[in-house]
Amino acid sequence: METGLLIEELIKLAFAEDIGDGDHTTLSTIPESAQGKVQLIIKEDGILAGVEIAGRIFHTFDSDLKIMVFIEDGAEVKYGDIAFTVEGKVQSLLQTERLVLNVMQRMSGIATTTRKYVKKLEGTKTRVLDTRKTTPGMRMLEKEAVKIGGGTNHRIGLFDMILLKDNHVDFAGGIENAIARAKEYCWKQGKSLPIEIEVRNFDELERVLKMGDVNRIMLDNFNVENTRKAVELVGGRYEIESSGGITFDTLREYAETGVDYISVGALTHSVKSLDMSLKAV
Repeated sequence: METGLLIEELIKLAFAEDIGDGDHTTLSTIPESAQGKVQLIIKEDGILAGVEIAGRIFHTFDSDLKIMVFIEDGAEVKYGDIAFTVEGKVQSLLQTERLVLNVMQRMSGIATTTRKYVKKLEGTKTRVLDTRKTTPGMRMLEKEAVKIGGGTNHRIGLFDMILLKDNHVDFAGGIENAIARAKEYCWKQGKSLPIEIEVRNFDELERVLKMGDVNRIMLDNFNVENTRKAVELVGGRYEIESSGGITFDTLREYAETGVDYISVGALTHSVKSLDMSLKAV
């Protein structure tokens, strides 16, 4: 399913989850004809993300809502900024409020965290990658937030890349078997999928280098010194990704070894949302 359809389904599911058979608070207190205006107020410094998605949410619920955007996705925002206003039926504004805030606070938190990692890597060739450690159902939005923050998406799911991790290697009976089977599968299925393989030590790295036929090598839980040695061994023949045990404080040290990518699960799995509110004008 393409990204647009997945987001459309997510919005429908989120409304079904939140509204059910009706927002009885709003329906009982606000006349259907009432018109009003709300504004999105930023309450914490950071990177704004989710403006475009918010527009889709508003218009999915009520196509007559009028949105005036003042700050675009990816911009730095500060306390008190007004990102946009929305005008139309008050019933529609009240029923879309929480979903818009949930999405934008989460996405902005991810974009803000990602930007910090990206700035930490300035001056190196290394790019920060996200992972599949995302909220079920919200992956497309969370990975979009990483891009808005300046990061790079790893694979979106299990379908757009072959990533041979330790369990695949062990169950396949070794590195050679795993790579050979992956290549054969791609040939038989007529697929041109990039192949990445995870290595846990120098023995496995040597075996991958001897075998070849991969696009990227992931160094799993290598310390900085061993990462530097691994980069020298690979000698630019394959892309290199560092993963596991890397903190914000050690990020720069790993980048300076010459790796192409560093994957960071923390961009999405434990991020703090950015505070904002949607208030009546």
